[in-house]
Amino acid sequence: MNANMQVRSLSTQNIIDLIEKYGTPLYVYDEKLLRAKCRAVLAIPSAFGLYVGYAMKANSSRALLEIIASENIGIDASSFNEVQRAIAANIKAQRIMLTTQDIPMGDDRKELECLMKEGLLYNVCSQQQLELIADFVQKEKLPISVRVNPGIGTGESVTRNTGDDYSSFGNHLGNIENLLAIVRERKIVVKQVHCHIGSGGDPQVWRANIERMLEITERYFPEAKWVNLGGGFKEARMPDESAADINELGIYAKQQFEAFAARTGRQLTMVVEPGTFLIANAGYVVAVVIDKKTTGQNGFEFLILDAGMETITRPLLYGSRHPFYVVSRDGCLLSSEFDPQVSSNNKLVVAGRCCESGDSQTLDAQGHIAPRAMANPNIGDYVIIGGAGAYCSSMSLVGYNSYTQAAEVLVREDGSLQLIRKRQTLLQLCQNELPL
Repeated sequence: MNANMQVRSLSTQNIIDLIEKYGTPLYVYDEKLLRAKCRAVLAIPSAFGLYVGYAMKANSSRALLEIIASENIGIDASSFNEVQRAIAANIKAQRIMLTTQDIPMGDDRKELECLMKEGLLYNVCSQQQLELIADFVQKEKLPISVRVNPGIGTGESVTRNTGDDYSSFGNHLGNIENLLAIVRERKIVVKQVHCHIGSGGDPQVWRANIERMLEITERYFPEAKWVNLGGGFKEARMPDESAADINELGIYAKQQFEAFAARTGRQLTMVVEPGTFLIANAGYVVAVVIDKKTTGQNGFEFLILDAGMETITRPLLYGSRHPFYVVSRDGCLLSSEFDPQVSSNNKLVVAGRCCESGDSQTLDAQGHIAPRAMANPNIGDYVIIGGAGAYCSSMSLVGYNSYTQAAEVLVREDGSLQLIRKRQTLLQLCQNELPL
């Protein structure tokens, strides 16, 4: 167990260097792995062309957006603020699609129209959105996308299912004729038909949705050129999980798109929008053990870290599991759930420092404590939490108990370390507050 032993794609020496230079808690990202995942998705088989958009809600950090864009991947933005952040990262409007529950108004509406004229694709998610944009797109002869709720969905949890009758996302098929009446009356061009049925769900449901989306496109959208199948490719954060086979899904989609073309004469471009699949396993949280506690003979043993629910909220929200690596202060890998040679049977609970009973990284789907096997470190040793590239920094509970936003560091392809977001100060956290 030497100082160069791997914590998946990082070495323990990387971790020591990071802590000495930037402190903790810390988000760390692996540029090499992120680029490899981008290229793997771009290699998905397709019949008549593939376009990939990154679901930037997974992680909106500017440097990461720049890397993803440099790999020829576009942006799927979920708010107009995300659009503006992508533009600030020098991503061109024609590489961005806006899919939002919000309805931009006022100055945002004016800016949205300017960006649409530069090529931004507006994904209409409701009849209200269409009615508000119809005059403009008709006058400017601009294409739109339409998000459909296909009536089926899947996700790692109920709250991540975005495609059935329990989800408000998109235009439900039961109301689609009302929307299409406006499209026909205004002679609006629908360039793309879009759906997203959920995050990290059953690949077989995702596969079945390919056929359903092609049926919807054939029946309702005769002018569409693109069919956007959304994202939600299941990623394996834990050693006992299996990632979606994106090559197999691509082969199946290719066959379906070819059959559609043979039947209709229409050669459609396939679009996908992964987020988690691209970046989840390229990210880590580096934390220090600041305390240890026990709740007695029939209770639990707790490790208290300087990073908790304000840094990774997913266990509290979903009962999600993230892998743990325990590293000593001198750089020895004490345990890893990916390496049986350095595994341990100690059953420990990992907690944070927030004044909240749910501040734990070891919860089940019902919010109950679920101890995990790992080495029993000393105070001052390190716990590295993996699978933290997606929906961790972007969903952090910054400001709770007045804890500030952690810094972010990128491990470059050549092994060098680059700070990509400074640690937030308490002054920055409070700077918009006004006295009486």
